[in-house]
Amino acid sequence: MQRALVDGLKHGGYAVDAVSDGEEGLWRILQGVYDAVVLDVRLPKMDGLTVLQKVRRAGNKTLILLLTVNQSIDDRVTGLRMGADDYIPKPFAMSELLARIEALVRRAHGQDSSVVSIRNLTMDLSARIARVDEQVLKLTAREYRMLEYFVLNQGRVLSRAQIEEHVYDEESGTLMSNAVDSAISSLRKKLGQAGASKLIDTRRGLGYVLQAP
Repeated sequence: MQRALVDGLKHGGYAVDAVSDGEEGLWRILQGVYDAVVLDVRLPKMDGLTVLQKVRRAGNKTLILLLTVNQSIDDRVTGLRMGADDYIPKPFAMSELLARIEALVRRAHGQDSSVVSIRNLTMDLSARIARVDEQVLKLTAREYRMLEYFVLNQGRVLSRAQIEEHVYDEESGTLMSNAVDSAISSLRKKLGQAGASKLIDTRRGLGYVLQAP
C-alpha cells in the first residue's frame, strides 16, 4: 500500500518521503518541513493517533490527513479532536486522496482557489497545468513542482535549501551543488520561450523570488 501511495503521489507531481513505522514518522515530521502528511492510523511501533498527539503537543502545525479503517468512526472523531486536518477511510480512490492533499497544500499556503494567475502565467493546481497566455508549458514533474512552489510563495525570497527541501525527495539521492540553480535555469528558459521572461528573480546571497504583480 505504501508503494502504491508513493507512486500515486509522485505521479500527481509531489515530492514524497515515505516511512514504515510511527516512530520514524514522528521523527521525520518534527525534523522536516512538509506541506502535508498522510498518516495511517494503524502503524507499527507507534500508532498514527499517538504520532498525531505528539506532533501537536510539540507545537508542530504541519497539516495532517489521517488514513482510517472504513468502519472506525472512533478513530476519525479522536483524530479530528487531536488536531488532524482531514481524514479519508480505506479503501479510497487515489483521485480523492490527491484532491484532498491538493486542498491541504493550498490551505498551507493561504491559497483558496485552485487557479492562480500572475502576470500572463496561469497555473491550474487541480489539473496541474501551467500556461503562459494560452500556451501550455511542457514541464517535467520537477519543473512543475518548482514553479508551483514559487507561485504559492509569490513575493517571498526562497533559499536554495528551501527549494531543495520542497522540490526534491529522498529518492533523488545526493544532489549536485548546482542542482537547484540548473533546474531554475531550465525553468526560466521555458518560461522565457513562452513569453514570460523575468518572472523569477535572483537575490544574490539569499535565493530566488517570483515577483508578485
